[in-house]
This record gives sequence, structure tokens and C-alpha cells, in this order.
Amino acid sequence: MNTGLEIILIEDNVDDAALVIRALKKNNLANKMIHLKDGAEALEFFFGKDDKNPELPNVAAKVVLLDLKMPKINGMEVLERVKSDPRTKQIPIVVLTSSAEDPDIKRCYELGANSYIVKPVEFDNFSKAVADLGMYWLILNNPPTV
Repeated sequence: MNTGLEIILIEDNVDDAALVIRALKKNNLANKMIHLKDGAEALEFFFGKDDKNPELPNVAAKVVLLDLKMPKINGMEVLERVKSDPRTKQIPIVVLTSSAEDPDIKRCYELGANSYIVKPVEFDNFSKAVADLGMYWLILNNPPTV
């Protein structure tokens, strides 16, 4: 298991990703993170290219920050795949998206999302929301031991 990784950011919008990373760095929470740029890259990261390797995944993280609206493979599909695999289902996934649509929120929780946050539009609110998320999931939350 890769125990050094704390945050996996899955976000296709480079501006939003930069804001998330900046807010986490400002609060000294971005030391052990990786940014994946779409759902296909995320699934390959978790499960490898062929998705059949029983040794994978070698991923352990304190939290995944997941956007929904992405090209190739959307965030909902990533959420479903990660939460349906016994090797990865305990990794907390926070959906961090611009969609405030009730069907999206309901479906994400049905698939096992641990939290659903609508991205605040204003920069200061967005930065505070990300910092608060980081503090909660990295410092306050007590995950199960694997």
C-alpha cells in the first residue's frame, strides 16, 4: 500500500485544480497529494491499465476530492468503480463539483460518496471550503485502520 499519499485530487479544470492546490498549500495540507486530470487517468491510477491485476490497487489515501463533470470517464463512474471494489471502498470520497442538481447529489450518496460539496463561486469562499475540507479529512477525521 502507498501509505504516504494523503489527498487525491481528480479535477479536469486546471483553474479549479490550481485553486484547490493553492488553498491546501496555504494551510500546509498539500505535501502528500496527487492531481489526476480526468476519470480515465483516475481509474488507471487506482486499478492499472488492464483493471484485472489482483495486486492493485496499491493506493491508500486519507481522502479523494472528486469532480463530477469530466471528459472521457465522468466522476460518477469513478465514484461507482472505486466504491464497488473491496480493495478501495474504504477510501473517503468527497465530491467537489459545480453541480447542485438533486439527482446528482442523491446518486453520489447512493454510490457511496462520503460528502458532497458544491464548489462556491467566489474565490475566498472556495478557498475556505477547500481548507476546511482538508483540515477535516486530514486532521480531524479518524479513518479505519487497514
